[in-house]
Amino acid sequence: MAWDPNAFATIHVLRRRPVMDLMAALPFSLTPRTIVDLGCGAGQLSRLLAARWPLADVLAVDHSPAMLRWAADTPSRVRYRQADLTVWRPHWPVDLVISAGGLQHVAGHERLFPDLLQSLGPGGVLAVALPRPQDQTAHRLLLETAADGPWSGRLHGAWPPVEETGQRYGAQDYYDWLSPQGAVIDLWETEYFHALDGDVPLLQWLHQSALVPVMDRLTGPELDRFLAAYRRRLETAYPEHSSGSALIPTKWLFLLAQV
Repeated sequence: MAWDPNAFATIHVLRRRPVMDLMAALPFSLTPRTIVDLGCGAGQLSRLLAARWPLADVLAVDHSPAMLRWAADTPSRVRYRQADLTVWRPHWPVDLVISAGGLQHVAGHERLFPDLLQSLGPGGVLAVALPRPQDQTAHRLLLETAADGPWSGRLHGAWPPVEETGQRYGAQDYYDWLSPQGAVIDLWETEYFHALDGDVPLLQWLHQSALVPVMDRLTGPELDRFLAAYRRRLETAYPEHSSGSALIPTKWLFLLAQV
């Protein structure tokens, strides 16, 4: 099965609950003039932010050139920038720094999150939603598929170990890093359950962001073979039930901090 970038639009419709929950948690009085969307992916959240605040300058940042190319294919006034999120920081006071599913694979959250808080202007908000893929069978199967096949050499190191990424941190860690800076902090965790039928491929639903390293390293028939092998493992782990759907759990950690 070939990877279809256009599927991101369909997947976004189903994934919008965490995004909308994060947006709904933003302070009602917030009227940002400058917005930075970190780990913007295909740009859906960035365009949503630009539509909600039409006078705001919206900068969307991602490390993947492939994702940014897809994002730029949809006309909008959003500005896109390719950068390494482990080291890139805003160099001006920002009213809203936001990320929905873009930072869980980035290392060094103990430095990144305090730095992002310091980049905010007076009254600025840091809003982050972090999926917790390390708790999912699908993530383990993805790593097993990468290590078991002719593509293993090209995919070696594509995903850093959990202990080197933001996936190892819990709510207490973020509170301990940010509370000394005087921020008002709100933290919560939500587990979503999605009934997924055959109209949306299980493969593309489970790992939109985690598959980016694969798409950056594999192309053509080799990419198709990898995706087919991963899909077979997923279909065994998440069987279709008598209703015709598979019930897919996803867990997210949310953080909102205002200076």
